[in-house]
Amino acid sequence: MNLLNDEVIEQIKKIDSNSYLVGGAVRDYLLGKSSYDKDIIVKNAKQFAQIFSQKLNGTFIELDSENHIYRVVLSDKLNYVDITETNNIELDLKRRDFTINSIAINLENNEIIDINNGQEDLQNKIIRSISEQNIVEDPLRILRAYRFSAILGFEIENKTKQQIKKHIQLIKKPAIERINYELMKLFEGEYTAKVLLEMTDLIDILYPVFIDVKKVPKNTHHHLNLFEHSIETVNQIQKIYETSQEEIKQHLNKQDFGGFSRLAHLKLAGFLHDIGKYSTWTIEGERHRFIKHDDVGSKMVKEILKQNKFSKKQIEYIANMIKNHIYPSQVVSAENINEKIYMRYIRKMEDNVIDNIILAKADRLSARGPAISDDIVEENIRNLDNLLNYYLSIKDKLKPIPKLLTGNEIMELKHIQQSPLLGKIIKALQEEQLEGNITTKEEAINFVLTY
Repeated sequence: MNLLNDEVIEQIKKIDSNSYLVGGAVRDYLLGKSSYDKDIIVKNAKQFAQIFSQKLNGTFIELDSENHIYRVVLSDKLNYVDITETNNIELDLKRRDFTINSIAINLENNEIIDINNGQEDLQNKIIRSISEQNIVEDPLRILRAYRFSAILGFEIENKTKQQIKKHIQLIKKPAIERINYELMKLFEGEYTAKVLLEMTDLIDILYPVFIDVKKVPKNTHHHLNLFEHSIETVNQIQKIYETSQEEIKQHLNKQDFGGFSRLAHLKLAGFLHDIGKYSTWTIEGERHRFIKHDDVGSKMVKEILKQNKFSKKQIEYIANMIKNHIYPSQVVSAENINEKIYMRYIRKMEDNVIDNIILAKADRLSARGPAISDDIVEENIRNLDNLLNYYLSIKDKLKPIPKLLTGNEIMELKHIQQSPLLGKIIKALQEEQLEGNITTKEEAINFVLTY
């Protein structure tokens, strides 16, 4: 990869050779990684951005007119360039978050400008703040430190950790949308689980539900306390992803929920999957029970994510994963397991079959208390893999379940208005279709008439 010879950089040079490439693109370039976003510093940002967007047939976006910050999204909708304005490159670099993100390249002569020793920290795999004041000025950098640690696997150096600890309450100040962006980037990282263990105080502020989660101890079914189990589930999801066949990886890499991968959302769901346990916790002798914690947790997460301004699609997916995280293991432990049982599960989970089975596997691998033998774990994983392989073998031939009757048709047949009864009939009809008991419109009409 030669970043400095790519088409975008060449166009930038033609428009204004006296410009600088800074930030993440330089960091990734020095690490030998590709990057889809580039930060450019020029002397007249707005004029540059307008000319640049025309030259590359991109979309011009004004991010902050007061501070002269603009974005050009390229026609592939994947690459974008952020353009800012300064007359002093060194002053700009001193205002940035971490040393590894404060390296610039002068595009006129390809000279590297590194006044904060960022290259040394890159080599030593260290995340170091440029100054405590920079963190105070934008407290989102507290979370960004952990985000970069999760993605790069770098260690946060001790002085920066102390600055984070000192100012941790300031994380409440940034807009919730900015916090969500950093969190989802964190959950996309390869080292998410390791970082979650290091940011426990920050988690309590961002998701106070974990204050109660941390009160649930290890038990006969769990070798870890509930908080550690939640993090280990994230770890196991990542491991399963890394060792999966390409078809599964491609599915989990898809961005179906607002700019972040299914994998990131699945890991967040894995982290939150047991939040319903504290409020359903009972102890009977040596046995800890959490009856219907999946239903309770699903309802809780809807409220939590809604308050945190996640999108409807994100909330539906994560709540669905939590509600059904025990479901695959229930399916494969049925006494007389057959294709009909498999198909009912597959029809119900629709596009989320792969995700749901992986969550069930990760949950099982993260709960190995003294009452859970290796044989129990191995059999469960083997049966879940059989279910997954069955789905992969038939998924391309699957057709959606037909809608045999509309709501209006059902109301006419039953002589009813919009009501809870209508909803019950629709749900009951869907259940019968899932079971394979109803396949034609005539059968659907007879079912509705006799309901």
